[in-house]
Amino acid sequence: MAISASELRQNVYRLLDEVLASGVPLEVERGGRRLRIVPVDGPTKLARLSAHPGTIVGDPEDLVHLDWSGEWQP
Repeated sequence: MAISASELRQNVYRLLDEVLASGVPLEVERGGRRLRIVPVDGPTKLARLSAHPGTIVGDPEDLVHLDWSGEWQP
């Protein structure tokens, strides 16, 4: 979604902070043409991770106490 130059002028610092925090480019429309503001350094790999709630079904403590002795063979 592109914003107008007027909206950029009114909220320049907030919008620039959003671009830096998220890494998502900001498009500004002026005179029928579009400009894109992008961070030079992209977000870190850790910042790009998304949460996966519910991935572990059950009690995570059960994973710590798994008995693999029957599966392991020297």
